[in-house]
Amino acid sequence: MDFEALKQSSSNFDKLTKAIEANLGSENKEQNKSKYQDDRFWKPELDKTGNGYAVIRFLPAVEGEDLPWQRVWSHAFQDVGGWYIENSLTTLGQKDPVSEENTRLWNTGLDSDKEIARKRKRKLSYYSNVLVVSDPKHPENEGKVFLFKFGKKIFDKITEAMQPAFEDEKPINPFDFWKGCNFKLKIRKVDGYWNYDKSEFEGVSPVADDDEKIKAIWKQQHALKPFLDPSNFKTYDELKEKLNRTITGVRSTTTADKVDLPPQSNGSVKSSEASLASAGDDDDDTLSYFSKLAEEE
Repeated sequence: MDFEALKQSSSNFDKLTKAIEANLGSENKEQNKSKYQDDRFWKPELDKTGNGYAVIRFLPAVEGEDLPWQRVWSHAFQDVGGWYIENSLTTLGQKDPVSEENTRLWNTGLDSDKEIARKRKRKLSYYSNVLVVSDPKHPENEGKVFLFKFGKKIFDKITEAMQPAFEDEKPINPFDFWKGCNFKLKIRKVDGYWNYDKSEFEGVSPVADDDEKIKAIWKQQHALKPFLDPSNFKTYDELKEKLNRTITGVRSTTTADKVDLPPQSNGSVKSSEASLASAGDDDDDTLSYFSKLAEEE
């Protein structure tokens, strides 16, 4: 899609709302941070009081892509063999050994096994392009386009803007250059975790005052499809061997397809990893925290 087509389509709001519905449907059905700094990414920073504030603008899909976001499932947990921090193959619609093991644990019906499964449950991260409008901690970022990694709580804010719950609220496409709106990111520390409940969208406004400036912003955006490239995911066998090593502390000398995970108590209750969603929603900041701990070991 070229720039003129993008302007005429107004970012395909109907297509995006259908994608939102598909996203919600999959969640209802189912109910890594690198050691080097990637300069393409922007992340807010807290002040001395433990609060954070910035204004960003979510941007539309880049040329050749349909959606202005990508989502990736991952696991981050620690056991006797160290940390397991890996992207989940369920992102690609494939079987993943941690999800299979979580389902088996949940199926036992034992509270102890369910607690283990909760600790190993998937974390959901989203990736989008954003324009940093205001960044009090780092004003040098203002006016620049970055990748932004965020969790379900912020995506829920986007969903609420696109599909408001009340009849007196007009649906807004936050990703639209011309009819979108800035997002005021407000962060508080609650029980040791970043909380985004007070974050909100501003009123509708163009991202810039003329199309040449908007086009320049559009040209700065980063492709999102690479986040789903198979090269970012280990194979099933590699993940199963690492899971076994994390749980047992022993490196396997056999092939991964012959690895048997440590036995747990058996039961007859049927369920799936999807049930773990009710146990709470870990966001990207939790995953980043786990990743940092693992790197420091």
